[in-house]
Amino acid sequence: MTSCGSGSANSAVKEDSTKNAKSNQVQSAAVGNDRKPLDTAEYQRLMTYLANGDSSGRWPVKSAPLPLAGAILPFHRIVAYYGNLQSKKMGALGKWSKDTMIRNLLSEVKKWSDADSTIKSIPALHYIAVTAQGAPGKDNKWRMRLSQRWIDTTIAWAKEINALVFIDVQIGLSDLKSEIPLFEKYLSMPNVHLGIDPEFAMNGKGGKRPGTVIGTLDASEINWVGDYLTDLVKKNNLPPKIFMIHRFTQGMVTNAKDIKLHPELQVVMDMDGWGPPDLKKGSYRYWINEQPVQFTGFKLFYVNDTEKSGQKEMMSREQVLSLKPKPIYIQYQ
Repeated sequence: MTSCGSGSANSAVKEDSTKNAKSNQVQSAAVGNDRKPLDTAEYQRLMTYLANGDSSGRWPVKSAPLPLAGAILPFHRIVAYYGNLQSKKMGALGKWSKDTMIRNLLSEVKKWSDADSTIKSIPALHYIAVTAQGAPGKDNKWRMRLSQRWIDTTIAWAKEINALVFIDVQIGLSDLKSEIPLFEKYLSMPNVHLGIDPEFAMNGKGGKRPGTVIGTLDASEINWVGDYLTDLVKKNNLPPKIFMIHRFTQGMVTNAKDIKLHPELQVVMDMDGWGPPDLKKGSYRYWINEQPVQFTGFKLFYVNDTEKSGQKEMMSREQVLSLKPKPIYIQYQ
């Protein structure tokens, strides 16, 4: 299995897991399942808080509809470990043993809650279920569909710590319509959400293999997924589904202004690039802040942001929280 890592921000800009620790650090399992009516005043207050004094008029996004009851955002900040259980190189989720990973994740969740007491942080396991490959495979799609038993394992681990689960898809030379419906039984669960990665979407790139150039998805393709998730929410009477999109260059998402928003959906545009702080901040400014969709995310790399960037440490929580708008989804790779 190829370890396809996220791209550099240079491309953009130019305790122990004991019962006590878990109960102290993790929000109730009912997060996202509490179907009390939406507190619209609190929603608006937190959206303004996340805008962080932005004076451009872009944030908070005025065209965004109020979400259905049970919405996770902006009432909680998601802190996710991303990766694959079969690879130590694809991210924090598979880097350590289960117990060490959970202990590290819960420690990060607590640190984020301490850094921003206005919005309580909750954990998530973000599992790459379809991975881009450096070989074409039998169907010449340059992606591997992993056994769904690993999703079952991820969901079981998440249940132990009351965490959310994200299924992430790298399509290679396949397409979203072929890959996303494979996970319908999981996406029909209230605690399972979706991420897609345009970096490894290679249609429209002249048949080049993943990892040789940065891929792209258009708003029209993203909207198909949004409509699909919206229909699942309606059909299964679910709380809003979180839909996360990776991005660290302009070309990764074309026509972002045309991405449709729904009360059944909460769209997070995640700044996915690695590099020194100034480059990461620049990527966030140009491709996340200045092209608003709805909510924002920020990825931190344990290795690439330090060893490969010549830095001693990753960006601090305080530095990330100073961004305009404040990211509501934090992902560790």
